[in-house]
Order: sequence, then C-alpha cells, then structure tokens
Amino acid sequence: MNIIIINGPNLNLLGKREPGIYGAESFESYFATLQQRYSNIKFTYYQSNVEGELINKLHEQGFSCDGIVLNAGAYTHTSLAIADAIRAIPAPVIEVHISNVHKREPYRHHSFLSSACHGIIVGFGMDSYRLAIEALINLPKG
Repeated sequence: MNIIIINGPNLNLLGKREPGIYGAESFESYFATLQQRYSNIKFTYYQSNVEGELINKLHEQGFSCDGIVLNAGAYTHTSLAIADAIRAIPAPVIEVHISNVHKREPYRHHSFLSSACHGIIVGFGMDSYRLAIEALINLPKG
C-alpha cells in the first residue's frame, strides 16, 4: 500500500506552534513512529504553506497512490480550489484535524473539503493521522 500524508500551512511548526492545542511533538518525529508501526506501507510526506503547491501534490499523487491523508490547515475553511482538486482525483482522501475544530472559533466549524473527502477525523491529536491510515487500510477495495 502507498499512502501520502499532506500537511498544509503552519503544520511545519508542529511541536513549536501552540503546544496547548497541537501538542509538543514535531510531525517528523510522529511520522517516524507511523513508518515503524506500519512498516508494510510505503509512506510519503509532503508539507507546504502554499495552496497551489498542495493542489499540485494532490494532482501528482492522486492518480497513483492508494490513499491520501490531508490536513489542509486553515485552507480547510477557505479553499474551493483544494476541494476541486480532491474531487478530480481517484485516490480516497481522508481529511484530518489534530484539534477538535468544532470546539474552536466559529469560522473553523465549516470545511470546504469535507464533502469532497471520503471521511473526516477530527480532534484526536496526532493520533488523528493513525486513525486516518487505519481507515484507508480498511476501505473496501475496488
């Protein structure tokens, strides 16, 4: 199985950025844990703060990988273009959020991406990524 994890803006600062909300662990450290736990899966990781680069990566990977775990950060609440990119590719996309966005500011309660994604996992900290991987593993094939 081939899964790509795509993180959007400011997620390069995990471990440093608002640890009370996002935790103290860097994503690179957590990614190594995922790779160890799921040694039978080929993982790719990509992060960008630029909306167009996220779209390009969805286009590039979405026709060849088995699944995408996407934390689009704040673009979740603003980007019709990312939603359209998700709809344009055959790979299933699981939308992930580290924090429970529904317990936060009202503008974070709406996602433009959710209706384009296969599923959504919200509010389980970094473990949200693992839960998304489990969802992709257990999707019916075909």
